[in-house]
Parts: sequence; structure tokens; C-alpha cells
Amino acid sequence: MTDTTQQLQKGVNLTAVVALGLGTAVGVAIFSVIAPATALAGPGMLLAVLVAAAPMFVIAVTYAFMGSALPTSGASFEWSRRFIHPFVGFLIAWLRIVSNVGAILVLALVAVRYLSMVVPLPTKPTMFAGFVLFFLANYFGVALAARLQVILMGALVVLFFVFAAWGAPHIEPAHFEPLLPQGTAGMLAAVPLLIGLFFGIEAATEIGDEVKDGRKAIPLGIALSIGSAVVLYLMVAVVALGVLGADALAASETPLLDAAQPFMGPIAKPLIVTAAVVAIGKSLNSLYLGFSRSLFAMARAGMLPTALARVHPKYGTPHIALWTILGGATLGLLAPMNLTSLFLAVNIPTLLKYAATSLSAVVVVRKHPEIYAAARFKLSPRATIGWAYAGAAAALIIAVLGFQADWMPYAALGVWALIGIAYYMATHRKSA
Repeated sequence: MTDTTQQLQKGVNLTAVVALGLGTAVGVAIFSVIAPATALAGPGMLLAVLVAAAPMFVIAVTYAFMGSALPTSGASFEWSRRFIHPFVGFLIAWLRIVSNVGAILVLALVAVRYLSMVVPLPTKPTMFAGFVLFFLANYFGVALAARLQVILMGALVVLFFVFAAWGAPHIEPAHFEPLLPQGTAGMLAAVPLLIGLFFGIEAATEIGDEVKDGRKAIPLGIALSIGSAVVLYLMVAVVALGVLGADALAASETPLLDAAQPFMGPIAKPLIVTAAVVAIGKSLNSLYLGFSRSLFAMARAGMLPTALARVHPKYGTPHIALWTILGGATLGLLAPMNLTSLFLAVNIPTLLKYAATSLSAVVVVRKHPEIYAAARFKLSPRATIGWAYAGAAAALIIAVLGFQADWMPYAALGVWALIGIAYYMATHRKSA
């Protein structure tokens, strides 16, 4: 079967845009990160959630502007390539290859661990089965993947509301006192852990070519996503803290499960495991969507083999890119499963992507007034530039702070970057 078109099909509406952003952000972190955050901040962890949302809100404003001004697939790559420099776009997208494969491995591994709490499963074969499942969901059209995302997101919201409504009568007000046992410093120390709760809120920008009325739907979807994420996180965290208390929550390895057991009894384990698997499934689905469009955009721009830009003549999906992702994730099963290193390998390129997109917005305002004028969502030129610089600074500062946790992922990404630079120089020399 041969490809006859390079056009991706528009099959993503506003509901799916929100489900993609919220679904990418609300993943595995909420099931684990509130425990170490509580250890640092006590009940002040709730304030730290709001503080952690602030830099992502700044970055989200820039993404909303860029998404409404120039919606395109592989947006973070395309914007950096076009408005900063082709090499910058390439290098960030190249680093995100490792980031995305690492994220797929992390999510699949944690999903299998949760499922194994109910039914013993072989880890790596089950992970591979998950890779195949989401490959198929994305292969047969973006509308199918988008519908799956909406269904999974709806199921998770229902499960979270059941958890909160059932647990609310069991909250002990005394568990919120003192609010800041470690002072403001303890609360701020929890912020770097919690900011990962909001990563991916801009996911729909990466499939801009496939969003119906993208100039309107993308900025509105981003706003609804980040607002909904804050509400969901606080709702769940308040119940977990109010039921367990700060000390017990901080010591828990499965905080939501431990919080649910006192009031749900035997129902707690299947309910929380189901919620975790649904949350992780949404994130995996979003990753396949965004990752495949990034590879597609790079190939379309001539920076990766052109086969990756082929679009299936019937389903309108970048099917070679999707096969490549399945192969990369499968090879990743050979790597050691170290979650700390994998998390950092995922987060660093993501933060660099945020910084590059923010700087791209500055260039748009200053040098491309026609694109700025076309944006459906925009602040004044001065305010847009100010927000963009603030977003770039926040992303870079957080990326540097991660070095204190583990330097090995930085070294590994440095080696991968050198390979990418060599590839870029070789291919650029050929085309010159």
C-alpha cells in the first residue's frame, strides 16, 4: 500500500483538546508525588500545588497565543525551527525522542505495577501489550484516538469524584494544622516535585493540523485544561490529607490507596488501581499522538528520513512514525527500569521545549506582526513578550534545579545530543 497524501485529517474537537491536555497532565504523578511533597511541606502541600501551577500557567499563556496564531502539527518543533533557528528546533525535538520513549516506559511500567496489585502479571510482556494497544488506537485515525482520550478522561473524572465525595465526610480538620510546619521554605521545597503534575497541559498544540478550528479551540482548551487540573488535584489532595493526616500521607508509598482504604474498605484497591490505570492510559494515548506528530513534522521539514512523513491513505495518520514509536518503546524494554532517572530524562527536554516555545513567541511579536495579528488569543505585544520571557526563565531554572537530584540523565542526554548534532551536520552538509 502506498501513501497518496501528506495531509493529516482534522478529527479533534474542543472536548478532545481538553481531554488531551488534561489527560496528559493527570497521569501517574498524582498517585505518588503528593506523599514526598507532604513530607517536605506538611499540609502546606496544598499551597505548593497552587504555586507549582503558576509557572505552568505562564507557559500555558504563551502556548495559547502560539496555538491560536499558528496551529500546526509538531508545533514545538515547527515554531522553534521557524522562529529561532532550524538547528534549535531539531535539537529540542531530537532530545524529546529520548524524553518521549522514556515517558512511555515510565507510564507502562507503573501501570503494570498497579495492575499487579490485583492480578500478578509479567512486567515486560504486559508493557509490550500496552504499547501495541495504544499503537492500534492511534493507527486507525486521529478521531479514534481522540474519542478514546475523551472516554478515558471522563472515566477518571468520575473515579476522582467518587473518591472525593466518599472521603469528604471522613476528613479531620485537625489534620490541616499547622498549615506550614516547615515554614514557607518547606512549602517552596515541594514545588519542584509538584510542577510535574502540570506537564503536558499544552499537548493539543502538537496536533494542530488535526484540530477543528484550531485558532479558537487550542487556546480555550489549554485554559480549561489547566483550570480543571488544579481543581482535580486539590480535590484529591484535600481528601487524602484530611483522611490520613500529614505524617501518614508523607510515609505512604501508595497515598491514594492508603487514603481510600479507611472509608472504602475492600473496594479501595480495585477502584484506585482502576483510576491509576485509566490515568496512565490517557497519558500513553496522548504521548503516541504528540510523539508521532513530532516525528512527522521533523521528517516533513527534511530533518529526519522522509518515510516518517508518510500519511496513511485511508486513515490519515503518520503510520510510519507510529511504527517507529512502537519499535523504539519495544527496544526500551531492554534498558534498566530506574524511575528517578527516567523521570528526569523525560522532564529536561520538556522544559527546554517550553523555553524554546516561549522565545519563539517573542520573535513572532517582534518580527512577524501579521502572525501576531492573526492570533485569536493574544495580549498586548509588550505583555506577550513579558509572559514569554517569564515562561522561558521559569523553565530553564527548573531544568537546572533537577541536576541536584541526579546528574546521570543530564550526561545521557548530552551524549544523545552529540549524536544528534553529528547527524544534523552530516545531513545538512549533504543538502547544502
